[in-house]
Amino acid sequence: MTGAGDGPLPEPVAAEVRSCVDLVEYATVAGLALPDGVGRALAAGDVVDAIPDPYTLGRWSLRAGSKVGAVNITVPGAREPFTVRVAPKVPIARLFFLLGYSLDPQGGWRDGEVGVAEHRDLLPALAHAVERQVDRALRQGLLQGYRHTEESSLIVRGRIREAEQIRRRFGATLPVEVAYDEFTTDIAENRILRTAVERLLRLPGVPGDVRRRLLHQRARLADVTPVVRGQELPGWRPTRLNARYHHALRIAEVCLRGASAEHSPGGLRIDGFLFDMNQLFEDFVTVALREAVRGGGRTSRLQDSHHLDEASAIRMRPDFVLYGADDIPCAVVDAKYKAEKRGGYPDADLYQMLAYCTALGLREGHLVYAKGNAPHVSHQVRHAGILIHQHALDLDQDPAGLLADIGRVARRMYSA
Repeated sequence: MTGAGDGPLPEPVAAEVRSCVDLVEYATVAGLALPDGVGRALAAGDVVDAIPDPYTLGRWSLRAGSKVGAVNITVPGAREPFTVRVAPKVPIARLFFLLGYSLDPQGGWRDGEVGVAEHRDLLPALAHAVERQVDRALRQGLLQGYRHTEESSLIVRGRIREAEQIRRRFGATLPVEVAYDEFTTDIAENRILRTAVERLLRLPGVPGDVRRRLLHQRARLADVTPVVRGQELPGWRPTRLNARYHHALRIAEVCLRGASAEHSPGGLRIDGFLFDMNQLFEDFVTVALREAVRGGGRTSRLQDSHHLDEASAIRMRPDFVLYGADDIPCAVVDAKYKAEKRGGYPDADLYQMLAYCTALGLREGHLVYAKGNAPHVSHQVRHAGILIHQHALDLDQDPAGLLADIGRVARRMYSA
């Protein structure tokens, strides 16, 4: 039935609604039969782009972006959660090299140390890598340290917080407001590891053998308090005493930053792990460039703040700025996780780099892309005397080739 001027009503979808969908980074799948609550949840969230079919009820088009990983979407009343998996375009081993280098370029974990090459999907590989690093960190036992505690107690420990005692207790003798330092395993480093293990045990797609090993790690950390969802992770700093924890802590923090759990008023739950390839590529390029120019008498800063106008109203944050003598900028780089299309790279990237060069007083600027038709092209800007370079990295090549390409970008910066 139709109204005046209306088109035909959407037809109902056949009842072959699936419980899982697999996508590839930046790929589109059309005509999927999805539960209504799942489709609306995906449309409202930032996991993938979801658009309902205008002609068929229950059909959706999904398009993945730069986020890869897996999430479970639980709809009230459903027997099982709906799983969305987004696979990266680059091989898992290469992705973990980029991640490992950006976390610790001086000798961080690499493929081979954690054996991620045996896993084809991101989440199983991540769970395996975290478990292996936690196991290595705990082989000599749990790290202990002093934890500062302030609490109300029936016994006096440490010192009495006199101001708090008066403010809270109004002269009462008990309980006592005390502060003390306790030597314990319940410290920031162990809490981060315990929290990462707990999160991974709740995520979809963790293989059974990895899950069993994660349960073993959780048992080793049984006396450690995990961080409650919504709370900030406790701070820690690298020292000689916690050196054996460094790799495990860095990858655990990656896991915790990507894990998410959201609840809607209707009881809908989204739980999973998503990793942004845009951020990973930017981190790798900037850290690798920083290492390539280290020791040359110059300094570099990542995401340094500058302004385009005299009134400092238009703020800019280039990914990488190289400074020479007297802290004067001598090179600027921006990383773009894009592949060159048939028509070339977007013109907007050139305009952005032109603004960076103008504000920093530079004659050359550098854009670094994930892939291109040529390893290097340049554009001379009319009337401005500014040369903009566009560099392309091939992420399919081995780590040595990637670092060699970064070295070529660094040498071109120096030659300017």
